[in-house]
Amino acid sequence: MGQLTMKSATACMMPEHDRIGVVPRPIIVCADDFGLAPGVSDAILTLIAAGRLSATSCMTPLADWRRSASMLREIVARFPADVGLHLTLTDHAPLTPAPRVASNGRLPALGRMLARTLAHALPRDEIRDEVRAQLDAFEDHWGRAPDFIDGHQHVHVLPIIRDAVVEEVLRRYPAGQPWIRDCVESPWRIVHRRSAMPKALLISALAWRMRRLLRAHGIAANDGFSGVYDFSARIPFANRMKTFLDATGPRPLVHVHPGRVDAELLGSDPLTVQREIEFAYLMSEQFPAVLAAAALRPARYADVARGW
Repeated sequence: MGQLTMKSATACMMPEHDRIGVVPRPIIVCADDFGLAPGVSDAILTLIAAGRLSATSCMTPLADWRRSASMLREIVARFPADVGLHLTLTDHAPLTPAPRVASNGRLPALGRMLARTLAHALPRDEIRDEVRAQLDAFEDHWGRAPDFIDGHQHVHVLPIIRDAVVEEVLRRYPAGQPWIRDCVESPWRIVHRRSAMPKALLISALAWRMRRLLRAHGIAANDGFSGVYDFSARIPFANRMKTFLDATGPRPLVHVHPGRVDAELLGSDPLTVQREIEFAYLMSEQFPAVLAAAALRPARYADVARGW
């Protein structure tokens, strides 16, 4: 990873609007899947150091989390960013036995998990235990609670799972909870974007129940969500980002999936080449330019909540 000074990172984040008197609004720019594979983790570290990301969420059941957590701690100490738990309940081995959820030692694919949650056919005790184990694994290697919680493939908004997440947060962190990702997006934005509409509409519809839970219990969350697409290259990612940053909401978050392809990624996840495309775009000068055009700047949740 290239060496960057704090001065150079700050320059990367400085929008052109500052020179003409327009104050940019803060937005959380969050890379998912830290710990999935070395190529993904190292790309995210590079982007944080370059000032292009303000958050990342971590997959604690995976081996690369144990390898890369210390490197993330060193980078975040120099270039502050929110670090959260990317709750992983699909496609990978669980941390707990979970015999009824992961009968063959592997968590189900998203389609199967979705069907089981909608049918209320998941064992609540096993989901609760796995949520706890993944939070334990985060705290064991990070040394403190996560700044936030979200879900791999947005599983944290699914029935049964969302209840387990909220209940564990309230039990575990009574003095001050992590914020939780709110995946609600307005139907108008989804239809206007004309990309992955069924997927985005389904995620948003499921996320409404999570939003109500968060507000009922006073748990902090972003308000404004974007970044959902079909992971195809048919539309340049630069064009997609412009639509992600349109009408972002009062406390917005855009999530991305950058990475470098390596053997471990090829063996564990179907999303490969598009990660390289996202990484190249986020490292390019196009990204700070499009943020400046939208009068936005990458920021941590605390700044987004204050509107600074």
